[in-house]
Amino acid sequence: MLTSQLPSRVEPYKLAARRERLEGLVALDKLPRLAEEAGDQTGDCHVVLEFGVDAQGRREIRGHLQATLALPCRRCLVPLNQDVSSDFLLGMISDEALAAELPASHEPVLVENEQLDLLTVVEDELILSLPQVVYHDETECHVSAEQLVSKADGEAEEPTPATNPFAVLNVLKGKGALKGKK
Repeated sequence: MLTSQLPSRVEPYKLAARRERLEGLVALDKLPRLAEEAGDQTGDCHVVLEFGVDAQGRREIRGHLQATLALPCRRCLVPLNQDVSSDFLLGMISDEALAAELPASHEPVLVENEQLDLLTVVEDELILSLPQVVYHDETECHVSAEQLVSKADGEAEEPTPATNPFAVLNVLKGKGALKGKK
């Protein structure tokens, strides 16, 4: 079933029994936890969800999402667009204790009162798909190449005298020796 906007809540067990497919968009500005992690976003995330039952009778959701996010460069903090995508396989569970019974290939998703909040699922997957670090290309970064290195080529560092960590003890020992001589 193709929709322009993905519904926020569904009955996943019914969708799995009918092997339904949902495809639609989720507005990125409706995802507050994503905004906390990556800053305010605009645009949409394209999502495809296929509900089904595997050979062992487990109800599952095979999904794919794709979005373009404006993520801050770690050097200059100016946002740059990054394509983020994820393929995922979720196993539906009605109790957190059942998560241990899922195979390693399935991530658990908790279905409460036979309802599933799709926005939360999409938001979780987007957050998990965020790149660890984002940098502009050096030629496009707002931080110059000179600012990226601690010293320019050819500059020698000023030698600093090595300090003896036990110098304080020598001073104290010397004071004690003076007191003992009196």
